Amino acid sequence: MKLRLALAAATCLALPIMAHAQPVTGPYVSLGAGTSILNPVPASNATGSGKILSRPSYAGDLAVGYGFGNGFRVELNGNYYRNTAHKFGGGQRVTGGLDTYGPMVNALYDMNVGLPIFPYVGAGVGYQWQNLDSSLKTAGSAPVSGNKGSFAYNIIAGAAYPLPMVPGLSLTAEYKFTQLVESRNYNQAGTRFKLGQESSHTFLLGMRYQLFNPAPAAPAVAPVAAPVAAAPAPAPARTYLVFFDWDKASLTPRATQIIAQAASDSKTQSTTTIDVNGYTDTSGTPVYNQGLSVRRAKAVAAQLVADGVPASEITAKGFGDTNLLVPTGPGVREPQNRRVEIVLK
Repeated sequence: MKLRLALAAATCLALPIMAHAQPVTGPYVSLGAGTSILNPVPASNATGSGKILSRPSYAGDLAVGYGFGNGFRVELNGNYYRNTAHKFGGGQRVTGGLDTYGPMVNALYDMNVGLPIFPYVGAGVGYQWQNLDSSLKTAGSAPVSGNKGSFAYNIIAGAAYPLPMVPGLSLTAEYKFTQLVESRNYNQAGTRFKLGQESSHTFLLGMRYQLFNPAPAAPAVAPVAAPVAAAPAPAPARTYLVFFDWDKASLTPRATQIIAQAASDSKTQSTTTIDVNGYTDTSGTPVYNQGLSVRRAKAVAAQLVADGVPASEITAKGFGDTNLLVPTGPGVREPQNRRVEIVLK
């Protein structure tokens, strides 16, 4: 029942905004640290039964994964959770601890909700071992020891904040519900000490790094011939492409070189107008992308003026995520689409 409810909850969270993915593309690694809260664990031995209560201690998490560029990603995750036991049954004091660790295979989906923080949900299955250290015991009883395993599943919800100064690096905050679905039998002075199914809530802060974050290809000046006409053709229009980093409207050193070339050429040709058209990729919302494309166009226009082009000759406009240079689906960080086109006429 817990599995069905947890899966249903994850599905309900994901469906309303499934179409707006914030993609991770290619391989990545992630690391998290925090704490894990273990729910009371059913336990029994030759003298009776009850539940082990524990205090949260530390938790660690490491994953390697692959993003498909459309919001979906898969990962192999390894975890280590430590909990300190303190009570058993009707209030008997317990010493010792429980160490839970093992591999999980997770499937996740990243979402773009129009904010600089990108939530994600997921689920996974795997195998978890639980070690009871040799000091786990109640007052006057023999210690319980051993290392036993169980199949397990987890439900994941989190959020990532990309760091603009380090492309590919994001800060993460994550919650995991983990369920061990099998009972485990341990040794207590030659008798059986049984732990039942158990679940935990883990809270982690960490970092995720996308291993390959290619820069845009070097822009090139692309002359565009005017249509053939019966009358003498006007001078051919020339188009210059200026590319931008993701979610940025600031000019790179290469961008200022291209703009300076366009300004210089406009003075040697019979240029009467200069169109400055801004565009974005599809990784943001339409409203946000429209504003970003305008900011990019204005940044290029301002640099043209600084390079000696009269402002009266320049028309700067933004077109958002339309007229894609490289056709993509929604939510894709395509470097070639993050551009401003300078057209000399």
